[in-house]
Amino acid sequence: MPKIRFQAKLLAIGSQTILRLPEAASRKLPSRGMSMVEGALNSHAFQAPLEPDGMGSHWFAVSNTMLKAARVEVGDSVSVSLEPMALWPEPKVPADLAEALSSDPQARRSWMDITPLARWDWIRWIGSTRNRDTRSIRIEKTLSKLRSGKRAACCFNRSQCTDPSLSRNGVLLEPTPPTGESERRVARSRRTSE
Repeated sequence: MPKIRFQAKLLAIGSQTILRLPEAASRKLPSRGMSMVEGALNSHAFQAPLEPDGMGSHWFAVSNTMLKAARVEVGDSVSVSLEPMALWPEPKVPADLAEALSSDPQARRSWMDITPLARWDWIRWIGSTRNRDTRSIRIEKTLSKLRSGKRAACCFNRSQCTDPSLSRNGVLLEPTPPTGESERRVARSRRTSE
């Protein structure tokens, strides 16, 4: 697959810097669900999961390390080139799930037998809630399903945004205006209404 190239503006949702792919770039990906990519942001190499935005496109988190290396900040336009990775890296298993798996040898064997993509999906499903009780229930259901031979998180919409701090009802939140931007918008609207 040829590299996907585009220009985009760095955005913020709360304190998280993100880059939202233009829809045309997102359509070139192999899935509306999460994709794992490697590429370059202003020539700085990166590897990242592209999370669905819940509206047919994708986004990814831009770390402070990436911002410094690329010498950019929120509001800047950047050049991006990326391509999907054939082999998915292992996801970081959250501590509560790792503890539950270590106490259930049968579920642990099944966990180790599924693909990294399936493990990413289980972790995304478990983490897509802010409610601790719901999270605990999802971990227990994961163990139960793994023990029964289920390999994939069923009834999980892979095209929804699953980061509960950046989404509502599976849809990525609107970006936060850069500092001072909302004040500039108010001043502009006052000038145009006068």
